[in-house]
Amino acid sequence: MNLRHLLLAISVAVLAGCASSPPAKFDGPLKPITPVKTGTSKVVPLESNHDLWERIRRGFAIPDLDHELVPVQEKWYSSRPEYIERMTTRSSKYLFHIVEELEQRNMPMELALLPYIESAFNPQAVSSAKAAGIWQFMPATGSYFDLTQNAFRDDRRNVLASTRAALDYLEKLYGMFGDWQLALAAYNWGEGNVMRAIKRNQRQGLGTSYAELNMPNETRNYVPKLQAVKNIIANPEKYQLELPYIENHPYFQVVEIKRDMDVKLVARLADVRLEDFKALNPSFHRPTIFAGGTTQILLPWDNAKVFQRNLEAYNDDQYASWTVWVAPSTMTVAQAADRVGMSEADLRSVNRIPPRMMIKAGSALMVPRTSQHMGDVASHIADNGKIAFAPEVTNVTRRTSVKVRRGDSMARVARRNGVSVADLARWNSLKTNSQLKAGQSLSIYKTVRMAANTSGQKASKNRQASTTKKPANAKVAQKAKSSTTKKKR
Repeated sequence: MNLRHLLLAISVAVLAGCASSPPAKFDGPLKPITPVKTGTSKVVPLESNHDLWERIRRGFAIPDLDHELVPVQEKWYSSRPEYIERMTTRSSKYLFHIVEELEQRNMPMELALLPYIESAFNPQAVSSAKAAGIWQFMPATGSYFDLTQNAFRDDRRNVLASTRAALDYLEKLYGMFGDWQLALAAYNWGEGNVMRAIKRNQRQGLGTSYAELNMPNETRNYVPKLQAVKNIIANPEKYQLELPYIENHPYFQVVEIKRDMDVKLVARLADVRLEDFKALNPSFHRPTIFAGGTTQILLPWDNAKVFQRNLEAYNDDQYASWTVWVAPSTMTVAQAADRVGMSEADLRSVNRIPPRMMIKAGSALMVPRTSQHMGDVASHIADNGKIAFAPEVTNVTRRTSVKVRRGDSMARVARRNGVSVADLARWNSLKTNSQLKAGQSLSIYKTVRMAANTSGQKASKNRQASTTKKPANAKVAQKAKSSTTKKKR
């Protein structure tokens, strides 16, 4: 008998034995089961994989901050349920991506809440110091972390790029300080300032924790705000608040485009509202997306397939209404408009050209596609295009007074000052051969070329400079976001 037949015979015997076993016997009538207490343990439900809030809570890892300002911030947020609802609903488009990135880097999940403090998750937020996007990057800091800022897009507002840069920056700061609360303070105030505050306390024999450092009010409130939001997210019922449901699933998909395309056309082909498309793609601040600069757009999860299907069926040759023209020399707006066949008003509007400004050579301007300008924009222009302006130059006549020297004649005074004898005589009610006396005062009028008055713009730049702190070190630009709290809230 081979092994197979042997095993079969054993199985049959076992089953037969089971089938022939006598039923269990009970002595007497059945009695009710007496309940027994099992202690204080609670039944824990299976964790839901559909709620992003629970996933965030499980990832909290930064020690709680025990600070007198935390209850103050809790009261501020909890007394504004409409603000909390608006802010958390807005964040539903971006939170899943941030959570995914944090988990991949093994970073604490509290950092996913940081844009609530920075910008209330408004990708269009701009501080008084020109910090932009949900992570509020200053221009110089954004450039250091490879966030493109050109005439056509600002990647400080790009959801993917700015999140990558913010987490890079936070990782760097944590590596410097070894403490997440200090790293967060440095994200707000600058690592150089935090380092100096630590050294100052060390010299005085004081502690160097976040709560013990001497910091400006904005930074002093910064981590308490994050702690307050963390507490609310951890237990919204305690504050009589209700968080909107956010599915633990990607809100958007990355879609590749290969042609320059109008923003309105992309939204139409994807069957999404224009404002919804802009909320996911806030870095594009011109009416056309240039594929030479970036081929990626974000679309709501279900609309990505709709876009691909409609794009394949699109049979119009024109995908973009606009292209780019590079100014060959410095010129007035009127001259540029004449060259590209636009009205001066339209050229100013689409390119945001301030009044009394000339267009500098090399500036990349948005212009309508015509038979002369039909091709897609070259990648080096789409990725690096800038617009630069110079004040308009106007002729101004100025009056000056000159003193007659001993032996001067009308002809000699005129020659020395570069004017004609006839003009000199007319300006001073004299004759061309009038005799002059030493010390006599004569009026001379000269035409000089002057830049247009830009005092308003200079004042604006000065105000910006006064609120922008110096770089923290030679490489990393200091984040300066003074007076942004009221604006964000």
